[in-house]
Amino acid sequence: MKRKQNGTRLIVAASDQDADMFYATKFWAGDPFIFLQQNGKRTIVLSDLEMGRGRRTAKVDEFVSYNQLEREVQGKDRQSPAFEKVIAHFLRKRKVKRATVPSSFPLGYARELDVDLTTTNGMFWPQRAAKTDEELKMIGHALRITEAGMQRAMDILRRSTIARDKKLKWNGKTLTSEILRAEIDTAMLHAGGTPTNTIVAGGDQACDPHERGSGPLRANELIIFDIFPRDPKSGYWGDMTRTVVRGKASEPQRKLWNTVKDGQELALKRIKAGVDGMSIHKAIQKLFDDRGYKTEKRNGKDVGFFHGTGHGLGLEIHEYPRLQKVVLQDRQVVTVEPGLYYPGLGGVRIEDVVVVTKKGCKILSRFPKQLEI
Repeated sequence: MKRKQNGTRLIVAASDQDADMFYATKFWAGDPFIFLQQNGKRTIVLSDLEMGRGRRTAKVDEFVSYNQLEREVQGKDRQSPAFEKVIAHFLRKRKVKRATVPSSFPLGYARELDVDLTTTNGMFWPQRAAKTDEELKMIGHALRITEAGMQRAMDILRRSTIARDKKLKWNGKTLTSEILRAEIDTAMLHAGGTPTNTIVAGGDQACDPHERGSGPLRANELIIFDIFPRDPKSGYWGDMTRTVVRGKASEPQRKLWNTVKDGQELALKRIKAGVDGMSIHKAIQKLFDDRGYKTEKRNGKDVGFFHGTGHGLGLEIHEYPRLQKVVLQDRQVVTVEPGLYYPGLGGVRIEDVVVVTKKGCKILSRFPKQLEI
């Protein structure tokens, strides 16, 4: 497939897994369906099973019955036609000769279509990059769901007790990452969200940024909470990270935590439309280096600040742009999440969500930052 753009756009995907399809239709479906934009008109092809719901909720101009198209292709054959043959039939009826498709368009479908398909050089819907006021409200709501989960975590930590072996106890049991994660996820379900891979990682487990965490949680150790639910109503995501110690932080832990917090504050002061994100990332790296926190390999493992500063957030948990790879633009929504990780000491990451403005940025997260619980 070539990489360019033209006026006709085609997506074939399940919208609960494909952000471009949901953005185009505002219709949730767990099975693939067909979207066609032709001469500005937006059409979706739905099974009769989904047609009623589609007419009530989808934001498109026209609805076409998949079952009717299927009958036309099947004719007198006993066997129902393959999905891709129905797609091809529909496009022939609409006289589609060329179409732009997402880069993820299934190759199996593409081979069946007698259509010149091209892919975009960037975002399929470029307008997704700049969030509208309504989108900012929906992201804000997803963050309130996120904060409900974080609040539950902090409440349980405060009520936990410290055993002689330094393990935390709650409700008469050893408090584990698994128990606390279940409580966080349940709180977000009650708040209307869908939890996904919540991270509760203590001690050296937190030195692997995507380690979900397992086993007993201990007093006086750094614990990273990274919570990122989706709002199933709007499709937008929340994302927030806090690092805390239940008990008393040591001076090295406190210095590490304050350094990461200072790195995030540095970024928040520099973010605004027109700024190269890489300059922000490098400024954080320099601050960490100047404080004595080198990024390097020790015993074959990465330590220090070895991940990106932030990523776009919206209908995808990691969407365009990566903060350090673009010149920031007005109304982009990004996370700001520097971190430092040193086995033996622990890991610290602090993350908030901001919207870029022409004069700076507005922080959309509201949850406080506190080291000791």
